[in-house]
Amino acid sequence: MSGTERLSREAIHDEIFAMGQKARAAGHSLANLGSAEKNGILRAMASELRSRGTAILSANAKDLEAGRGNGLSNAMLDRLRLDESRLEAMADGVEQVARLCDPVGDILDERERPNGIKIQQIRVPVGVIGIIFESRPNVTSDAAVLCLKSGNATILRGGSEAIHSNRAICDALQAGGEAEGLPPFSIQLVPFTDRESVKEMASMDRYLDLIIPRGGKGLIETVVSLARMPVIKHYDGICHVFVDEAADLEMARLIAVDAKTQKPGVCNALETLLVHEEVAGRLLPQIASSLVRRKVELRGCEQVEKILGEVARAATEEDWRTEYLDLILSIKVVASRDEAIKHINRYGSHHTDCIVTEDHKSAEKFLREVDSACTFHNLSTRFSDGEEFGFGAEIGISTDKIHARGPMALRELTSYQYRVRGNGQLKEAPN
Repeated sequence: MSGTERLSREAIHDEIFAMGQKARAAGHSLANLGSAEKNGILRAMASELRSRGTAILSANAKDLEAGRGNGLSNAMLDRLRLDESRLEAMADGVEQVARLCDPVGDILDERERPNGIKIQQIRVPVGVIGIIFESRPNVTSDAAVLCLKSGNATILRGGSEAIHSNRAICDALQAGGEAEGLPPFSIQLVPFTDRESVKEMASMDRYLDLIIPRGGKGLIETVVSLARMPVIKHYDGICHVFVDEAADLEMARLIAVDAKTQKPGVCNALETLLVHEEVAGRLLPQIASSLVRRKVELRGCEQVEKILGEVARAATEEDWRTEYLDLILSIKVVASRDEAIKHINRYGSHHTDCIVTEDHKSAEKFLREVDSACTFHNLSTRFSDGEEFGFGAEIGISTDKIHARGPMALRELTSYQYRVRGNGQLKEAPN
């Protein structure tokens, strides 16, 4: 290793840890802001995004030009692209967060003990949250404003493909907010996009209270392997729909088609369809006809191939554990609801899984026994979303079980504190 490389790594370490120190100080100040103050800051941020629109779109043009030169796919370029309507949607999103209820200060529980001690459990900010993400520059705004509304300082590390856009958006948010009382360094963007910056953030448990990776499986696994602080993970979205023998078959067809094709490249899209053998012969040709018209490639088990013939190709073991994020669907015929539950718990990613049935008892067993963050009955998996749940904007869908599970919205970016009040109580009477 050359001296230049050592100096480069030392420089990355020093700058990121300095950012951590500044964020910790900002976090203490943010925790003391009231709801009205935070909402005023958010509205000022939205205004600044609009006033800097030309500069932000110019920065985005640099990223798009570099992306084309680096061979990014059309889908990736579209995720990266900003225009006037998307920028306005970003500013609108900030204003929507301002209108949401502030969770900080909510009393979760309170009680008085026989000795007169009064105990309250109060929702409080986490402190400093690090967010590592890829591709979409709108995540810079979403993550920053959700953390602010929940009273947290934020250190953001985006991908190299959006560095100019992210920097312009972050600068606008911090500058606009400071005009209305946002503490300095409340929102910071890591200027480095190499892997060393991820390693340094993951080791910074003295300053980061929580880290959230948002991106591909490789990024998430890297952060989990390195992190010295809690990590909230969003792994694959291998979502299932199980059609029970007691299902309304037309409802099942519509749900399957919507869940697969309404927006196939997202984490709550359908990836595997399970169909009870009692209805497979009647239902699968109807579903296949609808899906093939929408250019969906079907991969099925041996029974599916027999029913659908040339429409389907053979599914492999790997298909059952694959998040396609594309117009591809794996299909399996199962002998029972219990077999469906077993399949989902073995191959699924604990994201969102649905049963279609008119049998209430069967539905309740499925909802209870499928080990996923969200279990659905008779609706498309595409409703697995913070905004659809009425939570407002979200950072992602957590597939963890501790602290936060499901849509990561404002409440999930808080912790709690016990505040205990007395009037001189002692554990042991003095001599």
